[in-house]
Amino acid sequence: MFRQMLRAKIHRATVTDACLAYDGSLTVDEDLLDAAGILPYELVMISNLNNGERFTTYAMAGKRGGGEIVLNGPTARKAVVGDKIIIFCYEFYAEDEAKRHRPRVIQVDEQNRIVNRT
Repeated sequence: MFRQMLRAKIHRATVTDACLAYDGSLTVDEDLLDAAGILPYELVMISNLNNGERFTTYAMAGKRGGGEIVLNGPTARKAVVGDKIIIFCYEFYAEDEAKRHRPRVIQVDEQNRIVNRT
C-alpha cells in the first residue's frame, strides 16, 4: 500500500504579485524551490491564510534570490499581493517509508527569505 504524505512545505510565504494575463502556475523564487526540493512544473497545493482558499497548480522557477511568489493565470484571483500562503507538495510513499518519513519544511520571513529549515 502507498500513502500520500506531505513531502515539502514553504510556510507563510508572502504573495509578491498576481498576473492574470498568463496561462497559469505559481512562480516561486528558485532558491525556495531548491530548499524545499520542489521541481519546476511539479504539482503544488496552495493554502491562502488570509482568505481560506485552497487550490492546486504547478510550480515555476522565478528569479533566484528575488523572493518572488507570483500567482499566474486563474490563480491570480485566489490571493492579493501581501497575502500569506503555504505551498505544499505531496508524494506517495510505501508503507515502511511513510512510517519514518519527515517532510522538508521551509519557513520564510516577510521578504520570503529562508529563516528556518527542518
